[in-house]
Amino acid sequence: MEFRGLMGGLYRISEWIMRLSVINVLWVICSFPFFYLVLAGLIAASQSIDFWKQSAVMIGIVTPFTLFPATAAMFTVARKWVTGDEDVPLFKTYFRGYKENYRQSMFGGLVFVLFGAIIYINYTFYIGQSGTLSLLSILFIVLTFVMFAAMFHFFSIMVHFHMKFWQIIKNCLLITIGNPVMTIFLITVNGIVIYVSVTYFTFLIPFFMGSIMATVSFFTFHRIFDRMKMLNESKQEEEQEENAEESGEALESTERTAVKTDDPKTNSEADGRKSLD
Repeated sequence: MEFRGLMGGLYRISEWIMRLSVINVLWVICSFPFFYLVLAGLIAASQSIDFWKQSAVMIGIVTPFTLFPATAAMFTVARKWVTGDEDVPLFKTYFRGYKENYRQSMFGGLVFVLFGAIIYINYTFYIGQSGTLSLLSILFIVLTFVMFAAMFHFFSIMVHFHMKFWQIIKNCLLITIGNPVMTIFLITVNGIVIYVSVTYFTFLIPFFMGSIMATVSFFTFHRIFDRMKMLNESKQEEEQEENAEESGEALESTERTAVKTDDPKTNSEADGRKSLD
């Protein structure tokens, strides 16, 4: 039975609320050690900054093994939604994506955590310098935003294509740098979702924050991919037209040569010129 009008709209809204909340709850459960350490670190930070530093180290250790595989599974479901399969079975699709992408997502977590640690160490070093050296800290702020956007593209590419790990890393960086407008859009929207969830509506964190970000991120990636695909197809069509024109010109030139050779008048005139010579 299909509802129409106002009832149909309310039904679709409630259905999407259910979908987003179920996937987000699964994401939080599968990432429980990460969220527990973040919460414990925030509580400890009010007492001593040293406790927060220790918590940050523990968060960095558990992130590749918990948060990244759970996020990859969430992106697997978001991919289905964006590509038109809205009625996909949520639990089955989520845990299948968790299992299939666990290894690559874990390695991706190790790379991004290591890269983030390098950025943080360099930022704290240069921000403490005086003069021109302190300006280099801006570079590492920019790199942080690039890494933030590339991380979302990493998940989108991983669940959408069958690629080797380092190909995924290379392509997520290329897409991030090569599409600055969409990268800014991705950073802005996800940044707003995180800010609103953490600052104003904390209930969004366990129920909607992650699933909204995954859906927006894959939607952005899918638009970039479709645009690149269209540009590639148009380029191939232009190359085919150019090759066809070149082949046509070559064929026409061959036909002219054949006509001149087979023309008896032309041949007799040539023989006459030879006899005069």
